[in-house]
Amino acid sequence: MNQDSTHDAGPLLQVRDLRVSFRLDKKTSFEAVKGISFDVPRNATVALVGESGSGKSVSSLAVMGLLAPENSKVDAASRILFDGRDLLKMAPAERRTLCGKDISMIFQEPMSSLNPVFTVGFQIAEVLRLHMGMSRRQARARSLALLGEVGIPDPERKIDAYPSQLSGGQQQRVMIAMAIACEPKLLIADEPTTALDVTIQKQIMALIAELQKKHRMSVLFITHDLALVGEIADRVIVMRHGVVREEGAVRQIFSQPADDYTKALLHCRPNLDERPMRLPVIDDYIAGGAMVAVAAQPQRSRGTQAGDVPVLVVDKLSKSFFFREGLFGKREFKAVKDVSFTLARGKTLGVVGESGSGKTTVGLTLLRLHQATSGTAMFEGRDLISMSERDFMPYKRRIQIIFQNPYASLNPRFTVGQILLEPMRIHRIGANDGERIAEAHALLQKVGLPAQAFGRYPHEFSGGQRQRIAIARCLTMKPEILVCDESVSALDVSVQAQVLNLLQDLQDELGMSYIFISHDLSVVKYMADQVMVMHQGSVVELADSDELYRNPQHAYTRTLLGAIPRGV
Repeated sequence: MNQDSTHDAGPLLQVRDLRVSFRLDKKTSFEAVKGISFDVPRNATVALVGESGSGKSVSSLAVMGLLAPENSKVDAASRILFDGRDLLKMAPAERRTLCGKDISMIFQEPMSSLNPVFTVGFQIAEVLRLHMGMSRRQARARSLALLGEVGIPDPERKIDAYPSQLSGGQQQRVMIAMAIACEPKLLIADEPTTALDVTIQKQIMALIAELQKKHRMSVLFITHDLALVGEIADRVIVMRHGVVREEGAVRQIFSQPADDYTKALLHCRPNLDERPMRLPVIDDYIAGGAMVAVAAQPQRSRGTQAGDVPVLVVDKLSKSFFFREGLFGKREFKAVKDVSFTLARGKTLGVVGESGSGKTTVGLTLLRLHQATSGTAMFEGRDLISMSERDFMPYKRRIQIIFQNPYASLNPRFTVGQILLEPMRIHRIGANDGERIAEAHALLQKVGLPAQAFGRYPHEFSGGQRQRIAIARCLTMKPEILVCDESVSALDVSVQAQVLNLLQDLQDELGMSYIFISHDLSVVKYMADQVMVMHQGSVVELADSDELYRNPQHAYTRTLLGAIPRGV
């Protein structure tokens, strides 16, 4: 971190009494940002932290002038001063030029920010030609240099690649190259690592820190994860419900947080050093007394025993995908290679690895959403892989999956009641609809949703609530095995804690077995009895959770563990 975080000329960015409201209909508006004020010093990194709906991204979009004027309004008394000039009083063309050159932004999802029909080189060069007046040849040469600077391998070849031909981490590096192309004074990074693997996340964080130091930029880093903040920021601003709850130097915030909400954000995330019976949630802290309650909690023991009853035995499971190459040829890609493991009844197997390691493919193949190339998966003496579709039908009830994205996995045209009743009708669970409706209401209560949710649609719920609905849908089948595929990765830390507590309660009560797929190793440490590490389709290490984290044997496992953000 930078020691020199002040400058004689004063802060680079000054936000004063910023109020932003959104029009919901002709008569109703919602105030998303409620009079916040903060500074971003020159040559420093300031982190803006809070959950979804806190107003942090709206604040950054207001700075960039990217709020849609037809349904948003910045209060007339608000001021946003950049280098002493009020951005809100500038003419649109002048502000657009300034925000393209002196202020730039990295967005959360690179695939939706990069144009899929243009090469990455064209998109970087376009910025340089538009704002720096470079010729095509100059812009291409500078684009090559930028791709090298942000760590893209083989930039001479990748400059002519389309976004879809790059990995998620490489796409984000291209976004960073575009953002620093004009050497801006202020870089705004809005959740730039949320969807990335832990190793790629660490690389991107290190890259932003290195570029900040090299170009002497100011950085406004937006995130919901305080652990990340400790590795990059000089100052922290904590927001909730459109107001600033706390602000201070990063070490002060981590060592002596004053606000209950800040304490909650710090403690809701699973800790590598402890495993309480239940994770604390935001409401525990707002209600007070949570620090004592958390400290007094007994620790949950994890691990497997020799007498554990196996529920699923997988042996040499493989899955290949075939791609057409040339006119008649085809190419084989081995996504999963000879994966073997035993899942015990009532236990959790954590599956970790970077994107492309094959962990999701293993889960989908076990559910026969992919057809295995070879191998067996023995469930009560029957091989799930080789049995006919008709024979497999009853097993669909007994092994279910929670997908990563609750927004895409629920039918938007169905009410929650219809979503829960449909699988029960298909599998003839319950004697009649009266029994099924009663069961659906009981499941909603079990996952912590009100009875009124039965008649509402998925879009009326938050991400965490939608994931609860997805869990309730799985429970209609009364499964014995639940595959959780990155099921908490897109959630805020407090909502994540609620869902993890729910999954643990259900396992304690119903004795279900989980295959818990995740790239978040802190969450896996909290949930898993055994951990299986995958790399390039193969299992490189398999051990009890505590043993693997305490004494990793494989170099790749050590790399993954070394990339976990640990704060200051």
